[in-house]
Amino acid sequence: MDYDVETVRSHFPSLRAGVAHFDGPGGSQTPDAVAAAMAGTLTSSISNRGTVTESERRADSVVKQARAAMGDLLAADPAGVVFGRSATELTFHLARTLSRGWSTEDEVVVSRLDHDANIRPWVIAAERAGATVRWVEFDPATGELDPSALDEVVTDHTRLVAITGASNLIGTRPELAALAEIVHEAGALFWVDGVHASAHVLTDLEASGADFWVCSPYKFLGPHLGVLAAAPALLEELHPDKLLPSSDAVPERFELGTLPYELLAGTTAAVDFLAGLAASEVNTATPEGRRARLVASFAALEQHEDALLERLDAELRSLPGVTVHSNAKRRTPTLLFTAAGHDPQEIRGGLAQLGVNAPAGHFYAWECSHHLGLGSTGGVRVGLAPYTNDDDIERLVTGLRSIMTG
Repeated sequence: MDYDVETVRSHFPSLRAGVAHFDGPGGSQTPDAVAAAMAGTLTSSISNRGTVTESERRADSVVKQARAAMGDLLAADPAGVVFGRSATELTFHLARTLSRGWSTEDEVVVSRLDHDANIRPWVIAAERAGATVRWVEFDPATGELDPSALDEVVTDHTRLVAITGASNLIGTRPELAALAEIVHEAGALFWVDGVHASAHVLTDLEASGADFWVCSPYKFLGPHLGVLAAAPALLEELHPDKLLPSSDAVPERFELGTLPYELLAGTTAAVDFLAGLAASEVNTATPEGRRARLVASFAALEQHEDALLERLDAELRSLPGVTVHSNAKRRTPTLLFTAAGHDPQEIRGGLAQLGVNAPAGHFYAWECSHHLGLGSTGGVRVGLAPYTNDDDIERLVTGLRSIMTG
């Protein structure tokens, strides 16, 4: 695959500051095309959506283009793409809607592997309905969530199972299709938090088996926004709280208030940028054939990130006193580690002084961090991104060696 990381990097103005960014799992850097699309939309003649004036039609076009772009990225029907303030907000919103029919006889399943945004909304909704919450555990030594662990807790009373597409803390990528089969055999719905996964592995909604997939464009080079994808027919069955005059059409009935057009334009630009990663020159492409370009680009991106991950993983494990907690066979290029005798925040601060951004903490994966025995302290998390290069890896490893031996 043709992947020119230096050409990719040239489109990120923030990298000119000279910082090595390993903080992508918390939010990626933004390419120039995304910023230009957002600025262009903000400064254009634009109004609320409509069909009468040119500015109304422009707003409507921005929304349709963003739904189409996310449809291509997730292999989902654009008519089932919902936009919200964040993935967390969308999950709370749908949890309130889905739980209306739950009772004391029903059960909801959540996992210890997840970010709290895919746990607490369901726990709160279940508690309000009087439903039972069941937990599926992962192996803290390997980081694996075996489908058999889910099979042990799902029953005929299970209404919904919520599991991550990839752990934002240790990178584990559960076998979603196998999990979905267990969920659907029980007659339940499968909610997947794809916030971390969508940045590294190209999503296919149907192939994953997910009934609902949520993600956040700011994790994959776009602006701060939340996206939900589901089959339109499934969304038609759900009736969320909404304002009386607002549209009751799907997907609009799930979108509260006027959409942020500039963020939608930035999302489209981010998907187009991703679709050009495998080309010799990254630029905004037309929607035609975008899914095929995304397939090629993500294949190239995975090769790029996997090669860097192999080197970084070996380097980290060779450092004295370091324990790497990311051990699953299938995982994103995300590593969580701790070092004996060093507080994670100390390591974070030391690296920051060297111009290396590697944050530390539990990153809202509260249950996961505690299940690993790391409590609320967590560890140092380093995540790779499309713009990560060998020099970044060298700076990180060199910095860690100096901290460990200093």
